[in-house]
Amino acid sequence: MGANNGKQSGSEGKGSSSISSDLSSSTDQTSTKAPKNAATSEDSDLSMRTVSTPSPALILPPRSSPGVLNGSSTSSSTFGTETIAMVHTPPTSLTHPQRSLRQPRDQQGAPIDILPDHAFLQIFTHLPTNQLCRCARVCRRWYNLAWDPRLWRTIRLTGDVLHVDRALRVLTRRLCQDTPNVCLTLETVVVSGCRRLTDRGLYTVAQCCPELRCLEVAGCYNVSNEAVFEVVSRCPNLEHLDVSGCSKVTCISLTRDVSVKLSPLHGQQISIRYLDMTDCFALEDEGLHTIAAHCTQLTHLYLRRCVRLTDEGLRFLVIYCPSVRELSVSDCRFISDFGLREIAKLEGRLRYLSIAHCGRITDVGVRYIAKYCNRLRYLNARGCEGLTDHGIEHLAKNCLKLKSLDIGKCPLVSDAGLEQLALNSFNLKRLSLKSCESISGRGLQVVAANCFDLQLLNVQDCDVPLEALRFVKRHCKRCVIEHTNPAFF
Repeated sequence: MGANNGKQSGSEGKGSSSISSDLSSSTDQTSTKAPKNAATSEDSDLSMRTVSTPSPALILPPRSSPGVLNGSSTSSSTFGTETIAMVHTPPTSLTHPQRSLRQPRDQQGAPIDILPDHAFLQIFTHLPTNQLCRCARVCRRWYNLAWDPRLWRTIRLTGDVLHVDRALRVLTRRLCQDTPNVCLTLETVVVSGCRRLTDRGLYTVAQCCPELRCLEVAGCYNVSNEAVFEVVSRCPNLEHLDVSGCSKVTCISLTRDVSVKLSPLHGQQISIRYLDMTDCFALEDEGLHTIAAHCTQLTHLYLRRCVRLTDEGLRFLVIYCPSVRELSVSDCRFISDFGLREIAKLEGRLRYLSIAHCGRITDVGVRYIAKYCNRLRYLNARGCEGLTDHGIEHLAKNCLKLKSLDIGKCPLVSDAGLEQLALNSFNLKRLSLKSCESISGRGLQVVAANCFDLQLLNVQDCDVPLEALRFVKRHCKRCVIEHTNPAFF
């Protein structure tokens, strides 16, 4: 790849002109411009002029509030008050080749230059998006290596002030240089926390990335249903979708045009398997019905704090999505024992269930889960105040593979329930009893004497004597004990 640098300069020049012209038009709207003689710094050579071989787009925040790309700080810019995507000038060795000839012999080459191309590519695979763009500014060889398609399977952008719509447009345009209008290598786009992301940015992804498999837009509250529909319709291989915190998203479906073109049977086949809609407050039963009818291959579904959902929505889910393995309906206050009866129809396929703070759930609903979902590995029932020792007994005797159990803030669970748990759940590794008022030292000692593989025990805000904590520590050597007793350490 390094040997063909001279041949590729022409194609790079063409791509640079389109990127630079696009960005220059967007910067004309800003009120201030960078001075011609900027102070010397790491990014003092920033410029908006069109060059023959531009470096990749970098995401530059305003000087007052630095942005972050993939956890790394980026350089500052004085172009207005918004973060913009800019094209840097190429390294000095690219624009002024004669200047490099005047350097002393000891500065003409670096030891790293002797590395072969495949070694550079291996190093570059560990760099975040912004650092990869910086590497492309070093020299022409690094430029060509940094834009190797194998390094661009993932784009990861973060930051509140980041102008993410423009950044996605510039990056995807450069990645589409070899395959016009289509980026066949990009499979993952993570822009979680980029609050300035709008539907326009998702439209760019949908149009340019048909091979997209993973999209995370958590916390991007400006995203709406229409943009999500567009991505789902244009990216048939999409399997992982995180829209948590996107309060405007109320459904996942195909666009109307795509639905008309496809047959009714094929139109329901959206390939999403992982869907996180936590904090999508506007999601209702009808929306969940549509999601289930279109996303029949769902295996992981998280609906935490979707407060408008009821038992009826869970009935639709079980009908259309029989392969669900992990389900969370925490803080869905309208879910009751009837909803758990529907969930129990998933039977042995269900491995993870969170019903935390569902105040209408009692022993009756837990008994359905214990009877039919005997392969359950994880159960979070924190704050289910209707749960008693009887529900724990059914759970312990039927779910023998249970590894993690959270029954904190269940005031009716006592030492009797812990004894049943200890005598049957030998695989238990994590147990939370936080704020369980009826728990005493006797129940903890029984658990410690039988559950040798216990790795985490939470007894915060529990009236547990010091001797019981020491007993647990002696019998469960690898157990981390979370407590509020200042005398125990």
